[in-house]
Amino acid sequence: MIRLNCFFQANEGLYTQGLEAAIALTAKSQQHEGCIAYDVFESATRPDIFMICETWASQEALDKHSATPEFTEYVSVIQASGLMKIEKFEF
Repeated sequence: MIRLNCFFQANEGLYTQGLEAAIALTAKSQQHEGCIAYDVFESATRPDIFMICETWASQEALDKHSATPEFTEYVSVIQASGLMKIEKFEF
């Protein structure tokens, strides 16, 4: 299994844009083969931070997810809205 924690810090005024793209990506990603869990969490203490937490059955499933048109579309919006830091864990 693979777990990704994708931390996002919005540029000023772009939080909603990034969050909406993350929520749309989450809805699509939860349907992808090999997706065990995929969700978005907002910070309770910082109004410019959210995290996407995703768990995949295998690297192959993650690679297929990363190659989808919706991944490319929504991730580009998220990246244009702020900074992302990704932590990857393999079990």
